[in-house]
Amino acid sequence: MLEQLEKYKSNGHFIFSPSDELSKVCNAPKNGIGVYTVYARKNEKNELVYIGSSGKVKTEGKPIIRKGGIFDRLVNGIQFAYPRKKSWKQKLIDGNIDALDIYWYETFDNEHSDIPSSVEGNIIQTFFNNHKRLPSWNKEF
Repeated sequence: MLEQLEKYKSNGHFIFSPSDELSKVCNAPKNGIGVYTVYARKNEKNELVYIGSSGKVKTEGKPIIRKGGIFDRLVNGIQFAYPRKKSWKQKLIDGNIDALDIYWYETFDNEHSDIPSSVEGNIIQTFFNNHKRLPSWNKEF
């Protein structure tokens, strides 16, 4: 389903488990913009639970990089009323989730100029077309 992300060569992956500190395991760039996908690993199955993005593009075509880039969005972005470093740990515990598999992709760099929110929308639309719903942690789009 996410073949459209394969073209982004600046990408990475990390695993976050209940015993981890998100800021220690996150390997996303602190100076890039792009999208990320979050899979919940439970009972040896992975479910795509969240699709997000970080960064914008100015009128003249220059990227607006959030302070701390994709890294900061993943670690300190607010979700479920708290920074993810706290809320994701609680979601893992409450949901008996073994770990989160997080993948990130820089969509706007020297090679590509794809606006993160546009790529995010395309991925969410593809998910919606296949499942007739949003990923469970995406409350709206």
